[in-house]
Amino acid sequence: MFNVGDKVVYPMHGAGIIEAIEEKEILGESQKYYVMRMPVGDMKVMIPMAKVKNIGLREVVDEDTISEVIDRLANGSPDSSNNWNRRYRANLDKMKSGDIHDMADVVRCLMLREKEKGLSTGERKMLDNARQILISELVLAKEMEESQAFGLLDEIIFSESKASG
Repeated sequence: MFNVGDKVVYPMHGAGIIEAIEEKEILGESQKYYVMRMPVGDMKVMIPMAKVKNIGLREVVDEDTISEVIDRLANGSPDSSNNWNRRYRANLDKMKSGDIHDMADVVRCLMLREKEKGLSTGERKMLDNARQILISELVLAKEMEESQAFGLLDEIIFSESKASG
């Protein structure tokens, strides 16, 4: 399905590069695993090849999709829900989808909410996680440094919100 050197996204964890395919025996059962290095956080993750479809592992998006995501970050509609529990569940579902557009919505809404009203501890952790996942894909898709990606995100979201508000 994927090969060594492929750039992939592991939903709820972020983007990385498949460095190897290894066979491991765990609890007496032999399985093949993708060994993925994640540049953001410098972590290695082993993903069972047999469960790739269930997990939702996918290729990193292309430049056109990144352009759509940047537009969505700049011009997306704000989250109007004042019920934090409902908002949290909706955002969690978007994050689990693994879709970069949904992830951009979560990051945008939570960054703007944090600036305007502040976030609960749970939403703050969610924002940190969502931002890290989005940044990891930007880093690989645009071949940029992590710090550049963080700066780009802040610039897109906060320059737009200043212009409109």
